Amino acid sequence: MTTTFAGFLTWALRLALVLVLAGLTVVPFALGPADIQLMMQALTILSLAMLWNLLAGYSNLVVIGQHALVGVGAYAFFGLVILAKLPIPVAIVGAMLFSLLAGGIILAIIFRLRAAYLAVGSWVVAEVFLLVASRLNSFGGGSGMALPVSFVKRFGASNDIRQMTIYFMVLATAVTILFGIWLIMRSRVGLALLAMRDDEEGAVTAGVNLPAARILSYLVVAPFTGLVGVLVTLQTLRISHLSSFSMLDWTIFVLFIVVIGGIKSLEGPIIGTIVFVVLRQYLQGLGVWYLISLGMLAVVVVLVEPKGLWGLMRRYLSDELLPLRQRPPRSTSQ
Repeated sequence: MTTTFAGFLTWALRLALVLVLAGLTVVPFALGPADIQLMMQALTILSLAMLWNLLAGYSNLVVIGQHALVGVGAYAFFGLVILAKLPIPVAIVGAMLFSLLAGGIILAIIFRLRAAYLAVGSWVVAEVFLLVASRLNSFGGGSGMALPVSFVKRFGASNDIRQMTIYFMVLATAVTILFGIWLIMRSRVGLALLAMRDDEEGAVTAGVNLPAARILSYLVVAPFTGLVGVLVTLQTLRISHLSSFSMLDWTIFVLFIVVIGGIKSLEGPIIGTIVFVVLRQYLQGLGVWYLISLGMLAVVVVLVEPKGLWGLMRRYLSDELLPLRQRPPRSTSQ
């Protein structure tokens, strides 16, 4: 493939990405309720995939307990807005702070673990959070609790208006996370994370403080993961320890998305989310074979290209769609 065609294809895909982002703003006006709900679910899991990729792909923190922070955000929001009767914006910020606090606690427990021990340790801690949530009688105990109708109506007088309001909250969160991570990766902190991604020993030699970088990345991810938990609660209109702390929905599916899309890249989670949503729409009626199919696809993709589908696409492009490298300024003659 010629360099000219590779450059043209790269810019064509960048234009397509811009058009998709623009198209997402008109979804509530162009699609029906079922399709809008599907788009909200896709954007929600995309947000989680991007956050997990920042941890596992760039910081080498392969945790599989992300569902703990989703649940903490959901339960904290419910408690603040329903039980404490705080205003919605204050409750959302409070839920993010609770998730940050929970993230700090989890980090203190698992930080010294590595590889399989880190993965298992993070999962065990998440399951402890789930069990604690199931014993909270004020939150419905093992049965969970629905949001009061009077509270739901605060997002709009009709179902259509409420769905539109929540959709734009989900969309704003996904876009903020995407470009927030992009800006982080183009900063000095991002340079350290990129160095860690490529070669940890080389990063240490270059002066990167690995523990500090990992702590910072986890503490950045924690409150936004809790924010996703808030959005999940607004979409389902209830909390439950099984759904709010669902390992399958908020961790396993996220891992699948990042692995098949391409870990250690911004584009990978986007591609993986598209593939996941399409497969779920057409295969979820197969029961257990649906999950088996997802697992088989992940294995095949990793065997063919460890960098995922984005790794395959990247061979034919001249650059990333969202470049992370900062090019040095051109020198001027004196």
